[in-house]
Amino acid sequence: MPHSHRNKTLDLYQKLQHWPMGNKLFSLAICRMAPYFGSVRPLITKLYPHHCECIIKKRRKVENHIGTVHVIAICNGLEIAMGAMAEASIPPHLRWIPKGMTLDYTAKAGSDIRCVAEVELHDWQPGDMDVAVTAYDANDVVVVKGTIKLWISENKPK
Repeated sequence: MPHSHRNKTLDLYQKLQHWPMGNKLFSLAICRMAPYFGSVRPLITKLYPHHCECIIKKRRKVENHIGTVHVIAICNGLEIAMGAMAEASIPPHLRWIPKGMTLDYTAKAGSDIRCVAEVELHDWQPGDMDVAVTAYDANDVVVVKGTIKLWISENKPK
């Protein structure tokens, strides 16, 4: 997909794709910028402008009392996917900040979870912007679906 400006996040992701365990290294770099996300050990598997996917492994530390992946861990995965997508996609004259999240829990999450965040190029305008987020289990069943609302504004002049 065409990308009209240089973007440090996207450039780093693309560079690390040529390295062994490049996705793991990139995911660790994202967690270093936002350390809280390390609690779910995300693995970003796809990143290109306006789209990101990450995997949250089903393991004891992210399970709830019934042995499925806790929905808050899934929310973290969706926020990671949204943040990486936003950083890799936003036009250079704009900035973003999360403003809210609205989600529906649609099925039990009994396996590894794939978190997806995506928008369209024309969505990048000042004001509120809804990012579509969806979490899938290993059988591609939707377990969580919703939006993360971002506030998009112009960068302040330097």
